[in-house]
Amino acid sequence: MAHLLGGENLTVSYATRTVLDGITLGLEEGDRIGMVGRNGDGKSTLMRLLAMRSTPDSGRVTKRSEVNIGYLDQSDVLDGDLTVGAAIVGDQADYEWARNPQIREVMGGLVSDVDWHANVHALSGGQKRRVALAKLLIEDHDVIMLDEPTNHLDVEGVAWLSRHLKTRWRANQGAFLVVTHDRWFLDEVCTKTWEIHDGIMDPFDGGYAAYVLARAERDRAANVMEGKRQMLVKKELAWLRRGAPARTAKPKFRIEAANALIADVPEPRDSTALSKMATARLGKDVLDLENVSLDFLGGDPGQKLFDNITLRLAPGERLGLVGVNGAGKTTLLKLLNGEIEPSSGKVKRGKTVVTAVLTQEVKELDDVSDLRVIEVIEREKRSFNVGGKEFTAGQLVEQLGFTNEKQWTPVRDLSGGERRRLQLLRLLVGEPNVLMLDEPTNDLDTDTLAAVEDVLDGWPGTLVVVSHDRYLLERVTDHQMALLGDGKIRALPRGVDQYLELRESALAGSTITGGGNPVTGPSGSSAPAASGSSEAEKRDARKAKNRIERQLGKLEQQEKKIHDQMVKSTAASDFDALADQNKKLKDLATDREALELEWMEALEVLGE
Repeated sequence: MAHLLGGENLTVSYATRTVLDGITLGLEEGDRIGMVGRNGDGKSTLMRLLAMRSTPDSGRVTKRSEVNIGYLDQSDVLDGDLTVGAAIVGDQADYEWARNPQIREVMGGLVSDVDWHANVHALSGGQKRRVALAKLLIEDHDVIMLDEPTNHLDVEGVAWLSRHLKTRWRANQGAFLVVTHDRWFLDEVCTKTWEIHDGIMDPFDGGYAAYVLARAERDRAANVMEGKRQMLVKKELAWLRRGAPARTAKPKFRIEAANALIADVPEPRDSTALSKMATARLGKDVLDLENVSLDFLGGDPGQKLFDNITLRLAPGERLGLVGVNGAGKTTLLKLLNGEIEPSSGKVKRGKTVVTAVLTQEVKELDDVSDLRVIEVIEREKRSFNVGGKEFTAGQLVEQLGFTNEKQWTPVRDLSGGERRRLQLLRLLVGEPNVLMLDEPTNDLDTDTLAAVEDVLDGWPGTLVVVSHDRYLLERVTDHQMALLGDGKIRALPRGVDQYLELRESALAGSTITGGGNPVTGPSGSSAPAASGSSEAEKRDARKAKNRIERQLGKLEQQEKKIHDQMVKSTAASDFDALADQNKKLKDLATDREALELEWMEALEVLGE
């Protein structure tokens, strides 16, 4: 593969901190690279250097003379006074750009719903992002660099961008480098991963999942080395402590080496399981929406945002919500939280329900902006009982990445991601039993997302998550539902893939499966209304439904068993067994899809 561009001994420092420390790397034709790392570790800095938008303190970036680089910054770079059309295609006439199939595909995928004649400054953040992406992607570049391209994109936009990048070039042509916290996107489009941390870059083969596995293996090996070092530390400590006469007979360099080992041993600290935090008891009834309709706020009378929907949340239920922009996802959370009243229908709330909502803007921290992080949590409680043991507020905040130094930072000085972490922690220590999260992944890096997911994984209350991050939805929720902008709410037995299929059908002018007013199914999910089925058909459907549910239960047990085997194979570095187990999981997933489709057909007949 031909070399396109590269960096040699790249070093960048800010004040007393070195962000990049002598990094050497390169991009070859055919590279599909995702960059990951904590916020502030230098991902965007490195991308700007490679795109030749900034210069390093030392080192250099070189590229082949004919290589053309396209670069999308995080910030808005479009002229706000231009119209959308002028911002994307300049002064080209419609017939000039419209005859190019690649340009037509980009336009259809990103800006088909944006007013071509509107000024850029009048657009929403998501629309500006799509216009900037469209401008970049219609151009002919050898290398494309995208810094957080999925910010402000919905599930459909992310899916379209992944398809475009995978098919833009042939396998060994072109290259792209992307920085994003969207782990599904990284897995979908990348064949290599660069991890930026502590001033260096570690390369890994594969997308996000392969990177996580390889990093776990690297950390396991490091732990083995650390264990051996700790044993050496103990031996050296024992030798040093044999008394003054013994020490005087030993060479000085042995004493210096032992002291160096001792000084390098990290201080032990206790870890707190936030996921086991006590919550208020939930009764049988949680939150129910019964035949709820809601007019568009500020719209014409009779225009419905929700039209006669029914949704029931069970104790411990974990629901993910996806939907088109403006379909009412955030409004649905406000209905469930009692912030707004429906135009008709009932909102039933259990007597013991205690709700908490993480909003997109995190305005809830405005009233504590002058307090320090630790003070915000201590205002809720100074100590917490977890698993029968008492822990301080400081021990708790450390679990979501607030070091001893960060704990004393004023809230007003926190970054966007740190503010979201603090607000989530503040909500959890308030001990709610219904937690609603509105786009919780905004501004969080991949490591912090994993920590948040670990907390949510074991959280015992009812959870409702609105997010365009399908990795998060599939990780922390048990089932998903969709708002498609038609006033209805629909179940997605096959998850986000089914939602994208429904949207494609809708955009193509097809009728969405089921139509009409969906009725409530298992766990409050919606299913298409039944047609006039005979009693014999219903009897057969009921038998099929019971049989399928038994089979799905067995599949779930098999999947759990394979997951346990994969953990053992990872620990033993048995990658052949791991590949075999992964194939078995994919086969089970295929069987599950077929059974779930059959299950839905049975529900249609039964009218459930």
